[in-house]
Amino acid sequence: MSQKRDYYEVLGVERSSSPDQVKRAYRRGALKYHPDNYKGDKAEAERRFKELAEAYEVLSDPPKRQQYDRFGHEGLRGAGVHDFSSMGLSDIFSMFQDIFGGLGGGFAEPAHRGYDLETQVELTLEQVAAGIEQTLEFERMDFCDTCGGSGAKSGTQPRRCSACGGYGQVQQQMQGFFGVSVRIVACPTCRGKGNVVTDPCGDCRGAGRRRKKRVLSVRIPSGVHDGQVVRVRGEGEPGPTGASRGDLHCYIRVKAHPLLVRQDDDLLCQVPISFSQAALGGRVEVPTLAGMEELEVPPGTQNAEVITLKRRGLPNQRSGRPGDQLVQVFVEVPHKLSQRQRELLEAYARTEEPDVMPHRKSFLDKLKEYFAAGK
Repeated sequence: MSQKRDYYEVLGVERSSSPDQVKRAYRRGALKYHPDNYKGDKAEAERRFKELAEAYEVLSDPPKRQQYDRFGHEGLRGAGVHDFSSMGLSDIFSMFQDIFGGLGGGFAEPAHRGYDLETQVELTLEQVAAGIEQTLEFERMDFCDTCGGSGAKSGTQPRRCSACGGYGQVQQQMQGFFGVSVRIVACPTCRGKGNVVTDPCGDCRGAGRRRKKRVLSVRIPSGVHDGQVVRVRGEGEPGPTGASRGDLHCYIRVKAHPLLVRQDDDLLCQVPISFSQAALGGRVEVPTLAGMEELEVPPGTQNAEVITLKRRGLPNQRSGRPGDQLVQVFVEVPHKLSQRQRELLEAYARTEEPDVMPHRKSFLDKLKEYFAAGK
């Protein structure tokens, strides 16, 4: 007789895994090795499926799991663990119907949660920096005011569906590889509602829903990024049986700024300066999200050099700490010079010494070495 594998290994979970993690692991494995879905050896699929069921039965039961953690497989003798190797698949399906809704070629219809809705929110960089309360207007299918969502005419009530007894679900037999199995599906008579309207509401024609306009104020947090989604819970459409609503997904679109470019939480701008400002230093005005601000340009600033304005960027979504603004300066060379400017520059050129210009000196030294090596 082959030795049993460790149950945690069978499900692919850690010993510290929560009950929900164990449940999700079992569901994934059962989907993979369900004989009606598995494309390989059907006998191997059935064996693995039963192995998964045995592991889940133990690890989903706190007392059995505690006993197994302490003593292993030997500790489960007499603990009431089923012998899944001798059970039929339909029996296993019935045991775990709360997980699968009756696994046998498919699962039960999902819970009657309403549909999610989507909308778009357009923001400026200034609004991203501050965060805003945005008023949204949209339409959604909502409960009919006249009948309150029942679909029945005023003074009447829907009657319980005789086909499903008011449960909204019925059993459906499926012919699978290992015989007939049972699947739970929405009742086709009442469409999963559990009741039938015999005298419909005149406003919604028995649907119980009408399209309505919704005005909503949504808080958009500071630091959001383009393409990010802000979810507003419970602002979608109601479920078909009046159960929980779906959510509203607000997709963020950040408009391009004419002077600033976003780089994560930092902002980048490019500012032209004159040759004299670069050489002598000076003060220039640069745009920030808070308005124009003076920037000190150090003497000897090089073309394309970056000067940082601390904490002038956008707030980080987690820490709230603002990024920086990076100001890249470009030295503009005039296309035309006056006679006086030319004379002054020519006089300056005659005083230039390569030794005081490190980049130029390095280039000239490399140039000399290159041509000397070529001789």
